[in-house]
Amino acid sequence: MSLDDLAIEYRSELPTPEEFERLFRSSGWTEALEVAADRLAATLPHAWYAVCARRSGQLVGTGIVLSDGVLHALIVDVIVMPEMRGHGIGTEIMRRLVARCREADVLQVQLFSARGKRDFYERLGFVARPDDGPGMELSGQP
Repeated sequence: MSLDDLAIEYRSELPTPEEFERLFRSSGWTEALEVAADRLAATLPHAWYAVCARRSGQLVGTGIVLSDGVLHALIVDVIVMPEMRGHGIGTEIMRRLVARCREADVLQVQLFSARGKRDFYERLGFVARPDDGPGMELSGQP
């Protein structure tokens, strides 16, 4: 099945809280990160830019950029429904997210990704930071 056969429509929009929860829970991330539905919904208004991929009106993928609009942009929550993976949907979502960052001349575009997805993002031009490079994560739970 080709991407054309899938009839995917891409929109610059946020998913609804219910759609986002369904997609987030399909990702497998909830095994490591248990988040209540209201907390997931609370993340959406903080997006600087978002893309939704829809098939027959149903959300099948999304990606979100958090940004100050000048210096930094952080791509997060790039998720494609498991049964729709491998058809270029994630690649197209990423292409649109990066294009918007470039349009705005954001200086640094960074990425938060799931484990095991490094090859996918490297094919799109992202590089892993060196061990002694900037970027760290706060350990532990709040």
